[in-house]
Amino acid sequence: MNVLVIGSGGREHALCWKIKQSPLVEKLYCAPGNGGTSQVAENVEMDVSEHQEVRNFCRQKRIDLVVVGPELPLAQGIADELEDDGVNVFGPSYAAARMESSKIFSKEFMGRYGIPTAKFRIFTDIKKAEDYIMVKGAPIVVKAFGLAAGKGVVVAETVREAIDGARAMLVHKEFGSAGRQIIVEECLRGEEASILVITDGETIVPLATSQDHKRVYDGDQGPNTGGMGAYSPAPVIDEEIYKEIMTKIVEPTVRNLREEGISYKGVLYAGVMLTADGPKTLEYNVRFGDPETQAIIPRIKSDFAELLMAAATGDLKGKTVEWDERESVSVVLASGGYPGVYAKGKVITGIEEAEKNGAIVFHAGTKWENGSLVTNGGRVLNVTALGETIEEAVWLAYEAVSKIHFDNMHFRRDIAHRAIHRAAARG
Repeated sequence: MNVLVIGSGGREHALCWKIKQSPLVEKLYCAPGNGGTSQVAENVEMDVSEHQEVRNFCRQKRIDLVVVGPELPLAQGIADELEDDGVNVFGPSYAAARMESSKIFSKEFMGRYGIPTAKFRIFTDIKKAEDYIMVKGAPIVVKAFGLAAGKGVVVAETVREAIDGARAMLVHKEFGSAGRQIIVEECLRGEEASILVITDGETIVPLATSQDHKRVYDGDQGPNTGGMGAYSPAPVIDEEIYKEIMTKIVEPTVRNLREEGISYKGVLYAGVMLTADGPKTLEYNVRFGDPETQAIIPRIKSDFAELLMAAATGDLKGKTVEWDERESVSVVLASGGYPGVYAKGKVITGIEEAEKNGAIVFHAGTKWENGSLVTNGGRVLNVTALGETIEEAVWLAYEAVSKIHFDNMHFRRDIAHRAIHRAAARG
């Protein structure tokens, strides 16, 4: 079959890398792709926001399956339009994508069906939001209601920080239309984990658990980012907790979407906080997490393209995933200044050396320029390694990181610290 992957980040490189391994795949394209996807797929210079251009390409190249990586095309209804043309799409419909594109829609959905989440209020008026924050106090969370590239969330430790975050969204419009409404919710305390499943709207096929690191600096300090690293599995989730998450969060989400007449074919991501009162839903994503995908995908031994096609065609029943039992760690190498202002065009060296001992380097913000690989984004590379233990995986990942260089390269040095501490406590 011919496959088109939409997107340009580390997640899309990981998806292409795995899809390419399938004997079912004859031709693989990535639009627009990056410096890494060009090594496993044919990059296509295309504005994926122009849906007619995507539709024309699918007709011309006889695309059998489209895999949508990022959330924005899904929120714009690309799955619906391609399916109208008879193209199989791994990615939910416009209606289903509201689970991520509108935090208000998803919070109200959780409220309707008793899916555990934080208590919340919705505001469009800054004065009312400030008054509410003053009464509730800190810590407290402020969220832009729409898509903000993973950055529209302020976990405020002080009232002043919360009010500043609310004003940035409602008054200063830092997130544009995504911040015209905000959610102010209680701050859940505990350990966070990522739960990803593949579904065709009825059958659910679980993927391995994972945890990512949102803060830019070691020790979970500094501003939130799109993610500075991840590891899989997440040892904080034992069998009992996993079962509770599935029965109280994931299964009722898929079931009630279906009962509301909303088609969901793709990956469902639930960000979960493991609180003293049990697991609670922080948010939904309607696509593979980034960088969780870069930690999870290398552990999949099954035919990934076959699995994605089964979800897209409503044929997941009886499908399972075979897993590599080794543990996986992925370290993000970012441009200095990220998630704020950063420079592009810095020459990258050392990737070939980094991969000699089995590490996999997924490209995120890279491109080829005059024969050299250069930086082209905030998160530049994802260095992933597998080991028999979490300690071995961490050591191999950072050993590979040490071979890579570009000016002002920044990365966290404590990825998987929770898993390491938990392993040490077990002895």
